[in-house]
Formats: sequence, structure tokens, C-alpha cells
Amino acid sequence: MIISHFAMNKIISELKKSHEALLARKNAVSCSNGVWDRYRYPVLTAEHTPLFWRYDLNPESDSHPEEIFGINGTFNSGAIRFDGRYILAVRVEGADRKSFFAIAESPNGIDNFRFWPYPVQMGYFPGETNVYDMRLTLHEDGWIYGLFCSESKDPAAADGDMSSAVAACGIVRTHDLKTWERLPNLESRTQQRNVVLHPEFVDGRYALYTRPQDDFINAGLGGGIGWALTDDMAAARISDERIINTRAYHTVKELKNGEGPSPIRTREGWLHLAHGVRGCAAGLRYVLYLYLTSLERPWEVIAEPAGYFLAPIGEERVGDVSNVLFSNGWIADDDGTVYIYYASSDTRMHVATSTIERLLYYCHNAGSDGLTWKSSVDRLDGIIDRNMAYFRK
Repeated sequence: MIISHFAMNKIISELKKSHEALLARKNAVSCSNGVWDRYRYPVLTAEHTPLFWRYDLNPESDSHPEEIFGINGTFNSGAIRFDGRYILAVRVEGADRKSFFAIAESPNGIDNFRFWPYPVQMGYFPGETNVYDMRLTLHEDGWIYGLFCSESKDPAAADGDMSSAVAACGIVRTHDLKTWERLPNLESRTQQRNVVLHPEFVDGRYALYTRPQDDFINAGLGGGIGWALTDDMAAARISDERIINTRAYHTVKELKNGEGPSPIRTREGWLHLAHGVRGCAAGLRYVLYLYLTSLERPWEVIAEPAGYFLAPIGEERVGDVSNVLFSNGWIADDDGTVYIYYASSDTRMHVATSTIERLLYYCHNAGSDGLTWKSSVDRLDGIIDRNMAYFRK
């Protein structure tokens, strides 16, 4: 239907007004458990993407504004503090199922996130179908690295098989988050979907948290989160991996687990956020958990609380891939505040806040998983006894 320029401009004005109200909406804490504070609204949704990405807004077209580039979700974002702003490197998934990266920034880390005008432009490798889940790391060498999953169709797939894929770790680097240098994919003996760069050199080499996989989906005999060293990120290759955070039967990470964002240096060790996956009647359930490694030997776990740190609640449970929380970005401010950016159900981005002190207390005092119901009861009895003794004073 052809409409007048006046009507067209009025519709566009209403779209812009509604969009600005969404972007400017204030966020506030909705719930807390003493370790984390969760916020009421998602910080990014598909509706946060610019109108000029999605709509034909040219009045010269003489037609009703139509959404011609659909956005399915904004999720699994890397995070970094840069030039005083809170920056997310967002996985944006179009209606065509292809993901790409885009930068969104906020002045305070909890609301007013706005996308930069254009998505990230970086080198393309022939045959690469999809890219997603970028981890951002400001490394000791001065570069900001982005490590992500590079997905391609499996060349060995049987005729007619339209689902088999191959995963590799893609690598880019930048100084300004605008100009990105694409480096060769990580060379590894196995497929790698979750690889994270340690922010400091270890024995003069780059250190990587890996997850060796039997195939695109299954960790199989991979065992858990790995640790590997490489000499050069511009030609990264690994041969020896040691598993530093293992999977275990009847835990939140029995099926697979993977490092989330780059770990945070604290006075007591390296603080890690990871995801764990277990199978249940509703499918795969993704949750987030914490662990702490030694400052001097970052591959050695010194504390790991039992169970999950964050799990989907309420509306977070529902989305494109339901019952999933995933995080590959957090920011630690100089005052000790930690902004934890997590996605729910492969659909939207949220933020939770905590502090270094609260997270360290939790790591040291929540107790480790004894792997039996009896050990869980014993751990709970100890907490009850301490609390009852205090109240009897």
C-alpha cells in the first residue's frame, strides 16, 4: 500500500519515539541473594538494535515502513571497560540464523546500552558460515583480543546431512574496537567451541582455556575445561592440553562445561566464571558456576563452590533455546564492583552485579561438592550448627 510522505514520516516518528523510550529505560535491582544483585530488565534485546538496521526508513520509497532485516536475538556478549564506557561485543542473530558481532555501549553498565551504527567488520574465511560468542581480553601485550567460535559445514558430512558442523576458535585483535585484524584460527587436534585467553603471559607464552570436543556438540571424552600454551597468537597452535576443571557425574557440569569470560585477577587468586551443562527431561540445562585458581599457577583450582552460581529464573527460562544461562563477559571496576553480563535462553542480555569481596567470600565459604547426597547434608548441617550457635548466644 502506497502512503503519503506525511503519513510515512509520522509512522517513523512514532517508531523512533518508542525505540528511544526502550533505550533510555532505567534499570533497577529486582532481587538479590547477598552474592549477586539481579536487575529487572534485560540490558539488550532484539528490539534494542537500531531501527535503521531493521526497517526501510526512506520516505522516497512511498510505502509503509517494513522490517526488511529481522533480528532474532542479542546474546552471549563479550565485555570490556574501554574509554570510560561499558562495552559489549554482542552476538546478534538475524532471522536468517546467521550471527555477527556488534558493539553496544553504556555509560553505567546497567542500562542505556546503545549499538554502534555498523556491525563489526573483520576478515572472512571462505566456507565460514557462522561466528559467535566472542570473549574480549585486554592482554598484557597491549592488544585487545577477541576469541570466538568459527563454524563451518562439515566437509565430511554425508550427502543430505544439513546439520553436521565443524567448530574452530577464531581470533581477532584490535586497539580501538573499531579496526579488527583477523588472525588465523587456532590449530588444535580437536574441535574447539569455547576458548578463552588468559590476560597475562605465563612463562613468556600465551595461555588459553580450552574445551576439547569429540565433535561439534559433544565434549565426549574431552573431560572439561583445558589449559594450553602457545607461543604466538598470530599463528596460534596447541598440542598439549591438561584438563583443569573436570566434569563430574550428577553435577551441574556432568555433560559438559566451558570457561566463560577471561578470569579476573584478585589478591587471593584468579576468579573464573564458567558454564555447566546437564541433561534433564526438559533437554539441556545451562547454568553458571564459579571457581578460583592460584595466582602463581593459574591452572590449579584452589576453591570451587558446589552447584550453580546463577541459573535461569522466571522469564529467563523462556526463549529461542529455553532453560539456558550463558556468560562470556564480565567487567571488574577499580572500586571492586563486578558487572556480570549473561544471556538467557539464547535470546537477550542481562546484567547482575556483585563485588570482588562477595565473590571471594562465596568461593571460600559455600563449600565444595562432595558428590553424594550425604555430603550435601553434612555440609548443610555444618551451616545450621554455626547459625544456631550464634543465635543461642
